[in-house]
Amino acid sequence: MNFELLMQNRLQTLIESDQKLNVAYLMPEFPMADATLPVLFALQNSGVNLIELGIPFSDPLADGSVIQRAALKSIENGVTLKKLLALVKMARESENYAIHIPIVLMGYYNPMYSYGIESFITDAVKHGVDGFIIPDLPPEEASLFRTLAASHGLSVTFLISPVTIDARIQEIDNLSTHFSYCVSVNATTGTSKLAGGIEANSLKDYLSRVRKNTKKKFVVGFGIKTPEQVHEIQKNADGVVVGSALLNAIQSSTSPENAAHHAQEFCHSLFLNSN
Repeated sequence: MNFELLMQNRLQTLIESDQKLNVAYLMPEFPMADATLPVLFALQNSGVNLIELGIPFSDPLADGSVIQRAALKSIENGVTLKKLLALVKMARESENYAIHIPIVLMGYYNPMYSYGIESFITDAVKHGVDGFIIPDLPPEEASLFRTLAASHGLSVTFLISPVTIDARIQEIDNLSTHFSYCVSVNATTGTSKLAGGIEANSLKDYLSRVRKNTKKKFVVGFGIKTPEQVHEIQKNADGVVVGSALLNAIQSSTSPENAAHHAQEFCHSLFLNSN
């Protein structure tokens, strides 16, 4: 199977469409082993059109307590970078849980560096990955990674924050392959600062500034929990990312099938009721 060609078709087709990017972040093998494929399939069937699959790491920088706990559980359940790539390939080839929407890996640079960057990118293509979001890899230090990824048609997405100046936003927009990722507030994942008031007003102004300084699409993540937030953010952005709230919704599940049910209910409510 030519995963490289399929990858280009999957992500490019989505970006070129008029669809909003409904992005779900999932930590693999959370909340239990064997949950990844059924949960991914449930997400695909509930309005999600782009998956961020987390790379579990024991020393995160930008993640709040929910994702930290999920990462530790993922590691306990045997997830390594090799295992994660194998899960993506299984998701692409499964008869029961075939995943056809784009999958980007989101995580820190250290595990990729330890794996060997060239080998990692080559293996990612072979296993059906579409791209990467690496929060701790600054664009100006990503030349080698971007070059290797581009040579295989893989996407690389960089982050914009509320304190990013206009010129820097333009640079990030230029260097991100298909879309950029806007951190909603200066906080860790799962933040409650988007509840309303001054933070919500500031977010609108911030996204307006991003729009004026970008040519590519951009999504917004960190702290998104409700259909109302999705609806409001999508007025000023090209998509939203839900992560901690989804993990919270499935963390008490009793089986992989139960986790899939909770994931589908949550994302169906979040995305399909926000329009």
